[in-house]
Amino acid sequence: MAERSIIISLRDVSVSYDGIMAIEGVNLDIYNDDFLGVIGPNGGGKTSLIKAIMGGVKHKGEITYSTILNRGNHHKIGYMPQISKFDMKFPISIEEVVLSGLQSEKGFLSRYSAEDKSKAHELLKQMGILDIAQRPIGEVSGGQMQRALLCRAIISEPKLLILDEPTNFVDNRFENEFYALLQQLHKRMAIIIVSHDVGTITSLVKSIVCVNHSVHRHDSNILTEEQLRNYNCPIQIVSHGHIPHTVLAHHTGDGCKHHK
Repeated sequence: MAERSIIISLRDVSVSYDGIMAIEGVNLDIYNDDFLGVIGPNGGGKTSLIKAIMGGVKHKGEITYSTILNRGNHHKIGYMPQISKFDMKFPISIEEVVLSGLQSEKGFLSRYSAEDKSKAHELLKQMGILDIAQRPIGEVSGGQMQRALLCRAIISEPKLLILDEPTNFVDNRFENEFYALLQQLHKRMAIIIVSHDVGTITSLVKSIVCVNHSVHRHDSNILTEEQLRNYNCPIQIVSHGHIPHTVLAHHTGDGCKHHK
């Protein structure tokens, strides 16, 4: 990866909905070699932070992007949404899902070239689902759809990949392969992964971002109970095996309320 540099900078960024503050006063730098794990309580503002980074929500404050991310009139950011936010009844095939990752640079009505389809098929092959390329999305499993969504997120060769709860529907057999693939992708792009499975991602990511109305970056993948309390990040870490973990007491303050 190239020399370390800031690719996105947030300064005093706030996001609110109907007058209710979701995140406030955020100052955060994202680097080209980052592998960030975003954690925090439900309703703490993780989604709002990601939307702000992707330019998908109105905000106060300043967000600047490095020229590394520039591609015409959009940024080279790949996004893998939760399956629950994807309309599984939409009449589209797995192949078309993957190719839709090129729409932002090709335009909604553009035709996909043979090269585009070849790239899509190669990604589907890597994920082990090339055989279902023509199958409607309503006829595939959650794990298969999750793999297709990852292909969709990386087909445009982004410089930043954002994954929102990526393993919710990934089967156990593919989970280790999935994390190994992310490590390979990280060699050529920064990665931000939002997850409630803190015990697992702390063994994967390099740095942690705690989000609970405010945002705190911790440049290590090891967090203590005291640090999480100082960051106002009341979460419960559950893990199996030899992954270090901390279990926090139930949070009774007001910090978790009224945030999206």
